[in-house]
Amino acid sequence: MKALVYDKQLRIDHQVPMPTPQQGQALLKIRKAGICNTDKEILRGYMGFRGIPGHEFVADVVGGDPNWIGKRVVGEINVACGQCDMCYHEIPSQCRNRTTVGIDRHDGAFAEYMALSTANLYEVPDHISDHAAVFVEPLAAAFQILEAVSISPRDEVVVIGAGKLGMLAAQVLKLTGAHVRVITRRQRQAELVALWGMEPITKEDLSPNRADVIVDCTGTSSGFSDALDLIRPRGTIVLKSTYTEIPRANLTRIVVDEIKVVGSRCGPFAAALRALSLGLIDVESLIDAEYTLPQALNAFEHASKTGVFKVLLNF
Repeated sequence: MKALVYDKQLRIDHQVPMPTPQQGQALLKIRKAGICNTDKEILRGYMGFRGIPGHEFVADVVGGDPNWIGKRVVGEINVACGQCDMCYHEIPSQCRNRTTVGIDRHDGAFAEYMALSTANLYEVPDHISDHAAVFVEPLAAAFQILEAVSISPRDEVVVIGAGKLGMLAAQVLKLTGAHVRVITRRQRQAELVALWGMEPITKEDLSPNRADVIVDCTGTSSGFSDALDLIRPRGTIVLKSTYTEIPRANLTRIVVDEIKVVGSRCGPFAAALRALSLGLIDVESLIDAEYTLPQALNAFEHASKTGVFKVLLNF
């Protein structure tokens, strides 16, 4: 089969062996897949990954478990062992022995076919388009904010980092009724935020130490520093993306002002699918381009340009 492979350089391989589904797995024929920031970080050495990247996808089940064959699906990226203490406590995303699709010791979705545990699969309702279904994984990650932090309609919430994940997080946070504002740096970001009924702002528009909740989607050390400048005493900072460098910040403020810092990673697929089914989240406005697998290197180049939202691979 054809696949996009990373082995210290990104290349298209036309002779990758077809995956053979094992017990409890399904064989997926990929329809579409999305390029995210983690995929780009893999090319810079993140997790030391080698193999087929890609973890945002929609696919058809064409083999393996007969109960799943013929269904259109999306899939969670953490493949858990089912036997460790974290799995016992029903936290498979933190499984001690997990592999992670397209990120850590598990081939991903930038290929014609992929094998994945059926425990990770969710059927996609017919009325959700393939374009929208590709966003289920990052949208679920955005919903994880609400799993980790209690947000009330009285809260002043600020999202820092109006990229792909930040724009999804802002829309999810708006569902709480809280006053959500988004720090934007580009006109298109501001226009979309306003279209969705939220307030686009700059950091300079905000008074320091006043926000109840800050959601940092920047993945930069400056983003965390900005969050500390804006959060009130006993407020909450949610870290929603991995950092490309170690943040330098005044950690004494966290102690003195009793600030809560919460890490947030993968989230509930059922909630993401339900939100898409009800039309509560606009994802298709975030699609900037679509490429075929033979054009995958061009797709990565496009996705790496400043200000670009989502680039899809069409299989």
